Amino acid sequence: MKTNKMCAIIGNEHEYTDLLPLTQDRPLSTLYFDCKYRIIDFALSSVANANIRSVFMLVNEGRVKSIFDHLGGGREWGLDSIGSYQYFSFYQDMVRKKAQGEAPFGDVIDFLRTSKAPYTVYLTNKFVGNLDLRAVLKIHQEQGNQLTAVFKRKPAAGIAPDDRILNLKKDGTVEQVKAFRKIKPAEKVYNLSLGVFIANTDWLIEQLENSQTLSLEEFLFDSLAQIKSSTYEYTGYVSNIYNLTSYYQANMDMLNSENYNSLLFSSQKVITRTKNEVATYFAASSDVQNSQIATGCVIKGKVANSLISRRTLVEGGAAVENSIVMGSAQIGAKAQVVYALIDKNVTIDPGVKIIGQPNQLVVVKKNEHVTADIRGGK
Repeated sequence: MKTNKMCAIIGNEHEYTDLLPLTQDRPLSTLYFDCKYRIIDFALSSVANANIRSVFMLVNEGRVKSIFDHLGGGREWGLDSIGSYQYFSFYQDMVRKKAQGEAPFGDVIDFLRTSKAPYTVYLTNKFVGNLDLRAVLKIHQEQGNQLTAVFKRKPAAGIAPDDRILNLKKDGTVEQVKAFRKIKPAEKVYNLSLGVFIANTDWLIEQLENSQTLSLEEFLFDSLAQIKSSTYEYTGYVSNIYNLTSYYQANMDMLNSENYNSLLFSSQKVITRTKNEVATYFAASSDVQNSQIATGCVIKGKVANSLISRRTLVEGGAAVENSIVMGSAQIGAKAQVVYALIDKNVTIDPGVKIIGQPNQLVVVKKNEHVTADIRGGK
């Protein structure tokens, strides 16, 4: 059932050089996750499960093709129904508007007014989690404040330098917001902001009309400590994606049934783009151990402790171990892939060895044809 209690803004502000070359031609939000999902699916699913049908997406110029390819018409998330409203805008347009003396958030404000929703949710693009936005809205309404932020208690090892840490008062309101890079780690866990906020729409419009910042996320963080704001602690599974190691580990976490069930089989479904394909074929020679393999694959060799995306071929005698293989890869006979991240449409010739280490993953770029051995990331 459609509701107009909330509208949603999904930002794509976070991009990290430590994720290259995987993000050379795509934003962080469309990276593969757990064989068939994309990272953006988790924000979109939270929105869809809250019956939100008005969505505004902030994107970077030059990085939109993979977003449009994945979203299509938005059918899977209910964004193609009568009364739904989708809007895309570029960060670069905000820069141009400010340079011309116009309100940088003009497009955002127009969207908020058109949605006629009393509450607005903002979600960032780098966290993998399954958040019930209706539960957050309930807390926001009960507290009666203008702004509510969602956080997760996380150890320092799972926090990026630019992530924000929330220092809370005894009543749960925000006392201070700090970038993690400015904190000398001394605690076991920190209140890590998940970049999810619920705001009263009227208040948000009024504040944005007078704001000159070029980052909606930064504006919300700055506002947390300036006004009385509420917080909501999320206790479910969360992965924070900001470098190759965190991306690799987030995927490997899905080989643990507890993490897998917590994220993907909670009370809320995670929605991705539907692709009707044939089931994966496992030859008599195949040997699969503790792995996940999507549809449309042909497995003739060994796959262990790995995640294999759609339409991948693993020839006889080949071995894929402790690795992530994205869609439409071709792994030749007797090839070896160990501790590696293999991007989409990669071909690995027969007998080629791609050997990384747990602390030095090998990354093979999209569309590459590998004809010679690669070791240790070199």
